[in-house]
Parts: sequence; C-alpha cells; structure tokens
Amino acid sequence: MPLLIRGGDERKDKTMTDKKGTYYITTPIYYPSSNLHIGHTYCTVMADAMARFKRMTGYDVMFLTGTDEHGQKIMNIAQEKGVTPQEYVDGVVAGIKDLWKTMEISNDDFIRTTEPRHIKRVQDIFMRLYEKGDIYKSEYEGLYCTPCESFWTESQLVDGKCPDCGRPVQPAKEEAYFFKLSKYADRLLALYEEHPEFLQPESRKNEMVAFINQGLEDLCISRSTFDWGIPVPIDTKHVIYVWLDALTNYITALGWPDEPEKYDKYWPADVHLVGKEIVRFHSIIWPAMLMSAELPLPKQVRGHGWLLLGGEKVSKSKASKGSDVVDPVVLIDRYGIDALKYFLLREYTFGQDGIFTNEVMLKRMNYDLANDLGNLVSRTVSMIEKYNGGFVPEAKGEEAVDADLKAIATGAAAKVEEQMDKFAFNMALEEIWVVVRRANKYIDETTPWILAKDEALKDRLDTVMHNLAETIRIISILIYPFMHTTADKIRKQMGLWYAEPVWDDALVFDMMNGEQVKKGDAIFPRLDIEKELEELAALSAPKEENIPLELKDEIVYDDFDKLDLRVGTILEAEKHPKADKLLVFQVQLGTEKRQIISGVANYFKPEECVGRKVVVVANLAPRKLRGLESKGMILFADDIADGKETLQFVTTIANDGNPVT
Repeated sequence: MPLLIRGGDERKDKTMTDKKGTYYITTPIYYPSSNLHIGHTYCTVMADAMARFKRMTGYDVMFLTGTDEHGQKIMNIAQEKGVTPQEYVDGVVAGIKDLWKTMEISNDDFIRTTEPRHIKRVQDIFMRLYEKGDIYKSEYEGLYCTPCESFWTESQLVDGKCPDCGRPVQPAKEEAYFFKLSKYADRLLALYEEHPEFLQPESRKNEMVAFINQGLEDLCISRSTFDWGIPVPIDTKHVIYVWLDALTNYITALGWPDEPEKYDKYWPADVHLVGKEIVRFHSIIWPAMLMSAELPLPKQVRGHGWLLLGGEKVSKSKASKGSDVVDPVVLIDRYGIDALKYFLLREYTFGQDGIFTNEVMLKRMNYDLANDLGNLVSRTVSMIEKYNGGFVPEAKGEEAVDADLKAIATGAAAKVEEQMDKFAFNMALEEIWVVVRRANKYIDETTPWILAKDEALKDRLDTVMHNLAETIRIISILIYPFMHTTADKIRKQMGLWYAEPVWDDALVFDMMNGEQVKKGDAIFPRLDIEKELEELAALSAPKEENIPLELKDEIVYDDFDKLDLRVGTILEAEKHPKADKLLVFQVQLGTEKRQIISGVANYFKPEECVGRKVVVVANLAPRKLRGLESKGMILFADDIADGKETLQFVTTIANDGNPVT
C-alpha cells in the first residue's frame, strides 16, 4: 500500500504547513489604456510564483493586483471611442481579469481605483496629509507627459522628451494642489542608508539617491483641466492626481482606515514588485506620503528590469506589431500556461533587462522542458510499467551513486528557498534543474535496460526505479510554485493523484512504495523550432482590417445637398472678449467677408490662423455666441496621437468663394 496518505480539498492554500506568519506581496496596478502585453505578464507571474512559494512554505499570504483607472489619457481614449471613461475601463479590465484567470494567477484581491472602497479611502489620506500641513494650493507651470501622467522640468527631459517613456511633452499651466515632497528628502535618504534592503536591486537604490540629491520638487497632486478622477474633498473643481490615487491602493485594498482588520494583519507590505520605470514613485513618493500620514512603510520595493524586443522595451504599441509575438494569450494557446511561466522565470535575471525573442523562448522550452523534465518523467514511468508491472518498488540497498542522487534531491529545497528569498527566480529553477539533470544522468549511469536482462540484478533494478520515482516526486513539489499544473500532471502519472504536494516532503526520501504509475501524454512535446518560428511570425504579421466606422444616423443625398460649402481665407483672428475657448475669425468668402466664431482657442493661437485656406459651411443660420454674431462654420478634423486630442483645419488650394463638392 502507498505510504503517502495526505489529501485535501482544492483550496488555494492547500499546500501550506504550519503558519510562519503573514506575507503581503503586490504587483503594480496596471493602467488599462489597452490590453496587457508580455511585460505585464512577467511581473504578475513573478508575484504569483512568490505567493505560491510562500504559501507552500507556511505563510499566510496576501497577494494583491489591480488596475489604475483614472487620468487624462483614459478620458481622451474614451472620448475617441465615443464611450464614457467608466464604460471604457470596464471593458479593458474585464479582459485583464480574464487573462489572469487564464494564467491561473492566485491573487487574493483585485483592486480597481474606480471602486467606492478605494475612492473614499483616497480622500481620507488626502485629508490626513492636508491636515498635517503637507498639502497646499498653488499654480503649476511645466511640461506634462499625458501617457505617463507626469510633470517634468526642462532639465529632467531626455532629448526634449519624457525621460520615462520617450514621448513628447506638452506645456501645461494650471491651478493645483501640491504635496510637500521636498520636506521628506532627508528622511528618504536616511531610509536608504539605515535600511539598505528597502530598495532592491542596489542599482535602483543608487538611481533614487542620485535623483533626490538633484533636489526634490514638491509634487503636483491634483488636476483641474479634466474631471476623470477622484474629487478633492475640499475643492471639487480638482481631481486627485493619479499617483496619489494609484499608490494608495496598497492600503485601501486592506481596508484602511475604516475597516482595519485586514490592514492590521498584513500591513506593512513585505514587498512591492514593480517595473523599474515606476520605482521612483514607489520608493520616493509613496514612502514620503506614508511618512506624512504617520503610517508604517513597506518593508521592501523591488524593481525588475524590462523585457526588450528588438532592443526596445516591450510596450502596448509594440505588442500590437512587430516580428515577435508578445501577446501572452497567443503563447498560452500554443504552448500552455506553464511553459510560458517557466520561460519568463527561468530566462531572465531579476532587476536586469532581458531580450525577448520567439527563438530563445522555444529553445528554452525544448531543452529544459521537453528534453530534460518531460523525458525524465516519460522514461521513468515507461520503465516502471515495463519492469515492475506499473508499481513503484521498494529500494533494496544503496550504492554510492544512489546516495549522491538522494543528497542532491533532498538538499535542493533549502537551496531553492535561499534563492527565492533573493527573488532570484532563475537561480531557484536552476537548483531544481540540477536535480532534473542529475536524475537523467543517473539513468545513464545505472543502465536499467541492462539490469533488466539479468534476474539476479532484479533488486538493483528495483532500487533504481524506486530512486527515480522518489526523485521525480521531490521535483514535482519543488516546481509547484512555478508550474503547478505541470506538477499535478507529473504526480498523476507517478500515482500520487491522492496526495497534495507539501514542501517539507521535498526534504526526505523514501516516501513512495506501491504507487501505481500510468503513462500519459507527453508533458511537454518536443517542438519543431523552425516550423514554430514561421507560424509565430505569421501570427504576428500586421493584419489588414476593414472595421466599419461608428457613424451618425444615415442621411440621403438631398440632405447633404442642402449644405453649401465654400472656400475662404482667414483674414483676421482674435480671442473672444467674453469667452476663453472662442476665437473670432474674419473670413473672406470670394466677394463676401464673414465673421465666424469657433471654439478652438485651446488648439490654436490667433496669429497661427491668419492666412489659412479653410472650408466653411456658408448657409448655416447665423447665431450669437456670447454677444457676437457668427455667420457660418469653419470645418476642422480631429487628430488624436498618444492619447492627446488636437485639431487640424480642413483646407484646400481652391480660390475663395468656390463651392466645395
């Protein structure tokens, strides 16, 4: 009879031993401007692996992810698509949740910044900082990057562009509330000095120290030029700037301050896992806010590197085009969840940038998963079926080669733990693959196919089969945090379907006896790399699409024929004396001069418009706009780039007064 008798239900924490305490890990909350790409997947997979590992090793884990849904960029995109911002983010967030479900991400909570529980608590922390005297109203004038929702000074730009994303910035001037970030510069430097573990890796810490030493400016924390955000509780003309809103999610999701039970249990966070481009916000702005609010700081911020595609950071725009597939759903559909997870965790060193190519991914899958792990399981199960009737035999003796295998197998768990504590996922998996490769070598050393030819060597053959089965059992436990589906498949083939993986069981040998193995499908089929590369290239090739435009109600030709469109030249332009958004144009339409008023002052300076050839709706009934008559309408075309709306004149080279047909 089998010696293993452990069982259990399908709870997420089924693999836990006695609790060692709590462990709170977070991803950044992702910005739902479009679907997520492989870079976001990389971060979430790391967090999931760590959460699963900590559960297995006895911790009460809280794993948080979510979405950051406010800001000007979201509002602009929603306007472009003709929906409300809430409708737009609801659609994108549903896709993000589906992706995490597909990837079997084990998050305990998913926070959305549009949720009532978050909105109220953000306003609470705003008021706490305000009452501390760390928030004041002033006027901001500087350079603004809409995609990053960040203000910059001229000196901070790189080649005149946003230092984070490399996109153009726009001059901005508006009334705003500010947080006294500069007040906390010395305390932040002291934090890094006294707690060097707070920000890792070391290179990230050095960057932040240099940034602070350049001089911290107070932080703009509100906007008044758009309304898609959380209202400032003391001034509803303003919405809370996205970074105060977003960063607070790590405590609002825990119920701070009005439902403190979960907050008291899990805060401070053990680690904020973020991309290196947002380390500054998490290691400077976030701790300064917490210092002001007199709340505990997170224990650690870890900034991972970027996945690079063609030498450039994988982005949402690059994810939609290019020679390499970066849509995780495509990769999951072809190769399975665990193959993708393994590649992301095994290939890249935490904190460093890594090159993503389909070829590197496929070779890693073939060599490590198909050749090493898959082949080990397949060969072992086949031999036990052939030589032992499908039942794991007892060990009968021990030789030096057996002892070596046992020592390597039972010693791996401690080495994996050591590497995981350093967030060295690649090295943790390398420690596991030391066992995998040693087991494959063990087969070659012991030559079971030769032992099977001599009945006198049956005890030795049984020992070899037992040791291989035991080693694979240990491997199935060690890989569980990284590839739980694969671990379950292996355990099923090894006859361990009845026993849940328990981390402490990886420390001991000789737990199996009498389990019935049953060979199944190849865990990781070997791939034809050339064929796969061709098919992936075809999948990533730009597709021509003919998507019908969203139009107003259909009209007949007679309706259009009623419009009299004429060519004109703008002779004069000036701001409306009673309306900031209106420009007053004097337009020459052939023999006639017209006054036409347009609401385009936010897009054009008056002097930029003089001399422009324009198209005018000439037979539009006159109307008064703030006391001045407008006779006609100048036509403009919307132009949206990088989430920012602009206008362009509809123009022509035809002579003034000529009809436009």
